[in-house]
Amino acid sequence: MFETQSGRAISAGGPTLVAVTEPAAAAAATEIPTQVPPQGSRGPDPDGPDGPGVTEGPGGSVAPESILRRQAQRESAARTYARSLPIVPVRARGLTIEGADGRRYLDCLSGAGTLALGHNHPVVLEAIRGVLDSGAPLHVLDLATPVKDAFTTELFANLPPALAADARIQFCGPAGTDAVEAALKLVRTATGRPGLLAFTGAYHGMTAGALDASGGAPGVRVTRLPYPQDLRCPFGVGGPEGAELSARWTENLLDDPKGGVPAPAGMIVEPVQGEGGVIPAPDGWLRRMREITAARGIPLIADEVQTGVGRTGAFSGVDHAGVVPDVMVLSKAIGGSLPLAVIVYRAGLDVWAPGAHAGTFRGNQLAMAAGTATLAFVRENRLAERAAALGERMLAALRGLACGHPCIGEVRGRGLMIGIELIDPDTGAAAPSLAAAVRQECLDRGLIVELGGRHGAVVRLLPPLTLTDEQAAAVLDRLADAIPAAARRTH
Repeated sequence: MFETQSGRAISAGGPTLVAVTEPAAAAAATEIPTQVPPQGSRGPDPDGPDGPGVTEGPGGSVAPESILRRQAQRESAARTYARSLPIVPVRARGLTIEGADGRRYLDCLSGAGTLALGHNHPVVLEAIRGVLDSGAPLHVLDLATPVKDAFTTELFANLPPALAADARIQFCGPAGTDAVEAALKLVRTATGRPGLLAFTGAYHGMTAGALDASGGAPGVRVTRLPYPQDLRCPFGVGGPEGAELSARWTENLLDDPKGGVPAPAGMIVEPVQGEGGVIPAPDGWLRRMREITAARGIPLIADEVQTGVGRTGAFSGVDHAGVVPDVMVLSKAIGGSLPLAVIVYRAGLDVWAPGAHAGTFRGNQLAMAAGTATLAFVRENRLAERAAALGERMLAALRGLACGHPCIGEVRGRGLMIGIELIDPDTGAAAPSLAAAVRQECLDRGLIVELGGRHGAVVRLLPPLTLTDEQAAAVLDRLADAIPAAARRTH
């Protein structure tokens, strides 16, 4: 049971969990307090023990409105988070962000899942300082370095043993979308085939090839397969029957000589669709996809950009199903908050010529050091198991909340990757305006969330894996207040 800050208890079942945050010595000196002050209150003294002060403007105050105005004037119309989150972060620690106006927020966006340990975790900062103080080169292209060797060793220690035993790693450009491009290029080169299998609702990045494989591609050049889900099952049944129909559809399409499917170089799948609405793939269905692709010599690509590094309750999202992919795409959390992206794949696919895939910033030493520290901390402190247990409790609490709010169509997720789909109670249709209102009501209460899913009607939670029981209760408390307030506003 979660005891919320407002005093109401939200039943979630299960034992009380011990919080794992950061080394005690470092936390005592540097952590921003986890309790968020009431709206409009100031944070700690910027010159006090919490850290360096905020740079102030004329008159001794920061002018966030001026910064936001200049951003709107200077940055492209493609900016996204800045539109829905009009804040100017100046300090952060763990789950907490402090704005230039002194307000503090619980950050359940976590850099779109990048911050596995939250903001400015001491082990990450120590790793970065260690490289800076050592005099080591910060930019080395793809040369071998002790920092890279340590990162690769730690990463391989976390991979499924059957993959790690016979794997190669390609360091890509700094974004996950470049790693997706590398994976697609790799399987097309290795198989000599042009086609690609992807799924409805998918999101794999914003570059051309990654967008082609994503669900919203305007000009589809890949074969799109049905991704199983319950609330909006494409076959109208959901559950195991819907997943079975999805698998049968896939098999039939691939084996039908008149199916119109180009010879596929690979199949790319997210173990949990993130931008698609936080939809976990059923374990049995994932195993079927592995069987289908293996039987036909089709490499299976697992896009673990958002699901990797313990987010779903295991190091990789495919680990829950016991699936070993041929290619694994990793980014976001593996850089410990800094840009880093890699693909890891079976050695038999390693047919590239030198320079066949490159990137100027693929030798980011600071990101590799931060990533090594993050991976080791997650492993040593069993944060994946922690995410699984705490995530189940939060999902149970939110499902209990849904019983009293017919505007909540479904609560779903895995580990600390949680989604709440909002609907029109009368029609069952997606309710994007209500979701946007919930996001704003959360922000007003000091909670940062983001939206995703079809029509942007899913409120998404991606808190750091270091989330404490107290912080989880605070998140649930704010959501429990924000949802009915938003429902009143939209009516």
